[in-house]
Amino acid sequence: MVGTVEGMTSVQIKPGDVHTRGELNEMFGGSGQGGIIPSKTSDTIQLFTDHKTGKTFGYQDGWLAEEDEKGRIFEYTGQGVEGDQTLKGFNGSVLNHADDGRTLRVFVAVGKAEGSGAKRHRYVGEFRLDEDEPFVMRRVLDQKKDMRWVYVFRLRPVVEVEQAAADFVPAASQDQVETLPAVPISDPGLLELKPAESTTGQISKPEKNSKKKVTRKASDAVEVTRREAELSDRFLAFLQSQGHEVDRFKIRVKGLTSTFWTDLYDATDNVLYELKGSSSRNAVRFAIGQLHDYSRHIPPKDARLVVLLPERPVDDLAELITHAGMELVFEDGDKFSGWPLS
Repeated sequence: MVGTVEGMTSVQIKPGDVHTRGELNEMFGGSGQGGIIPSKTSDTIQLFTDHKTGKTFGYQDGWLAEEDEKGRIFEYTGQGVEGDQTLKGFNGSVLNHADDGRTLRVFVAVGKAEGSGAKRHRYVGEFRLDEDEPFVMRRVLDQKKDMRWVYVFRLRPVVEVEQAAADFVPAASQDQVETLPAVPISDPGLLELKPAESTTGQISKPEKNSKKKVTRKASDAVEVTRREAELSDRFLAFLQSQGHEVDRFKIRVKGLTSTFWTDLYDATDNVLYELKGSSSRNAVRFAIGQLHDYSRHIPPKDARLVVLLPERPVDDLAELITHAGMELVFEDGDKFSGWPLS
């Protein structure tokens, strides 16, 4: 693969090539530190990952073994080692890379160079964010061993890439279900989109950024996440005000590499809720499918399954939920209505 960088004639780099950061900086521009490096001199954003470091915090960037209709996904955890991550700064540059005409290039640490001790990095290839689901949010440990929310970007290959065995996320050897207390997820700082510091100061937007067609705005995905997160927090506060214990389940299925998180589980009443930020037909269908899927794996096999929506859907969709053997709860002004919440 040939990458052309502004100010240089032609840079030859192909998947599998190994370079130090100094060498990569000469090719693409950047700096010697940090995991996300937007260049000031080219349209490249370099994404560096180290499998050993990731495992220290309970996650691993890399390929998911499962493919969907569009192929494989490379998961990449956002920048920030303490506290909840935000979409400010460098994380925002990844989210908005298509809008800004930037290319994402992934590199994996593979040891140190002899003599200098500088880290060496293997080039995986060129990527873009998945348009349908550019990121997911997960709970992991920070460097102080405190739980926090992080953004995990879902990357799709653009051209030929390297799929080395070492870069695949290990599959679960058996079904694993972890119960974690539900906590708020819609802190105002958690879901900010492209604040001023993400396009000024340390990041210089390239001039030639109109060649790549943008088919879906990153703000669309953020808005969907925001609506669901805010609904989740309001309903969590409601349940807790009634003295209910509320959890979430983290699920890994034997033989698979993906991690699934349920929405709210009311341990007091044994109810599993699936939330959607919209009351559309697609949202309701998706919620029904997720509840059927999750209910097979969570410990309480007899949990009541409930779809939670931001407003009452049309009668036909309410009947669809009932037909699926589930209940409906929806937000109605400043209260929640539907299946007898009392």
